[in-house]
Amino acid sequence: MSVIAEIIDTLENKVGKLVLKIQTLEKKNQELQVDLTKSAQVIQAQSNEIEALKAQYETLKIANSLLGSDDNKRDTKLKINSLIREIDYCIAQLSD
Repeated sequence: MSVIAEIIDTLENKVGKLVLKIQTLEKKNQELQVDLTKSAQVIQAQSNEIEALKAQYETLKIANSLLGSDDNKRDTKLKINSLIREIDYCIAQLSD
């Protein structure tokens, strides 16, 4: 009977350790999920900032070309032509 009692005690200890380990791992998992969410938010914010900076860069390139820089004249001319086409389209819509 004492051998069975020892086996049961050993199993109880092992089960207790496993339960403790599971709780520890679940807590660590929750912490990692919070970190992952924060990281995803940071990545999204940085992506938005990158897009805003790209748009600002394009605007600055066009402004620089309009001020006389020869580097981006072709891009500026294409943008101006595009704007003129849009204005012509709007005028045509208003005419109808």
